Amino acid sequence: MKVNGIIAEYNPFHNGHKYHLEESRRELCADYTIIAMSGNFMQRGAPAIIDKYARAEMALKNGADLVLEIPSCYAASSAEYFATGAVSLLDKLGVVDHLCFGSECGDISVLKRIAQILLDEPDKYIKSLKSNLRQGLSYPNARTWALLQYDPALSGERDVLSSPNNILGIEYLKALLRRASNITPFTTIRVGADYHDRRLGENQSSALAIRQAVFSRQDFGFLENQMPESACRIMIEYLKSAKPVHINDFSAALHYKLLLEKEGGYDCYLDVSPDLSDRIRRNLFGFTSFKGFCDLLKSKDTTYTRISRCLLHILLDMKNSDMESYQAMDYIPYARVLGFRRDASPLLSAIKESSSVPLVTKLADAQKLLDAPAFEMLKQEVRNNHIYQSTLAMKSRKNIENEFSTPIVII
Repeated sequence: MKVNGIIAEYNPFHNGHKYHLEESRRELCADYTIIAMSGNFMQRGAPAIIDKYARAEMALKNGADLVLEIPSCYAASSAEYFATGAVSLLDKLGVVDHLCFGSECGDISVLKRIAQILLDEPDKYIKSLKSNLRQGLSYPNARTWALLQYDPALSGERDVLSSPNNILGIEYLKALLRRASNITPFTTIRVGADYHDRRLGENQSSALAIRQAVFSRQDFGFLENQMPESACRIMIEYLKSAKPVHINDFSAALHYKLLLEKEGGYDCYLDVSPDLSDRIRRNLFGFTSFKGFCDLLKSKDTTYTRISRCLLHILLDMKNSDMESYQAMDYIPYARVLGFRRDASPLLSAIKESSSVPLVTKLADAQKLLDAPAFEMLKQEVRNNHIYQSTLAMKSRKNIENEFSTPIVII
């Protein structure tokens, strides 16, 4: 049995995702593909445009065999935490042969070389990095120049660290190396529009362009050219009864939380520095919306995305102490199933035999399967998803979906 693992958000699932699924399965002759997918909150510090079950169904109808949830403490965190959590999940299943990811570079040897340097942090590299930072370079630029100064052979690859999928790919490789994992990495060249491209093209648009078009239009017929047919049907049917979720839908809840904790500051929350905490406090009465506050707080050395993640961590009560306890559990103490294909039963059987963590298919059974710290982590994840669902329900004027009564997707 050959098993591919893919880490994804599918926000939403589009033609490029389908190509990646099919191409990686074809090139590696895989029997099954497991997706470690972000739940209802994304790595750039924003909510998913549609909920995790609809996105899991899209994946299952387009080449995936099993979809597992990446907890939001990783899914909505920096590239390093995102990769560490997701890779740990796939690694602990004990059945994944290849980790397949798309990259702008497409050269696994170059990505591996950079990953090894960043993981080892040799003295020469660290000295160059510190020197570049003292000269006023932003961290990404300082890191790129430090790599080139340490390994001049990378001079032809200086753009690698400026592309988002390359950056994630390098973090996946670092996570595999750190775990001494038996999973073999494999990359394909990312096809279609650039990750940050906001323009809606004919049929290979970015997920960002598709989201922006969904937010600005009432007619969703344009999705037919951007998504596989089955994914398009799921999305359009979903949007008949539910509104797409936007970061500003959480504005009131965030402002309340910030006001409530203003006196104590916010640096107890994941990724929030004392400096950013002070800036939040100083600018709190300039708050107009979630997105507007990110724009207000961003600076030369702190990007919009970093701030959005930090504010989301505050909203979801994700603290540094929580991450410390998760690290003590080796990051992932369970594998929560969002959906699977019925004909993938041999894969599920293999996971049950080989996995070092319990496979959770029913929340009602979770307390029996997990120890106290692991169950506490799962409860926090359920709470985060209820925050998403309550916001979606109010916006769509419908009843809130209860995680405990929502069935997993079975195709």
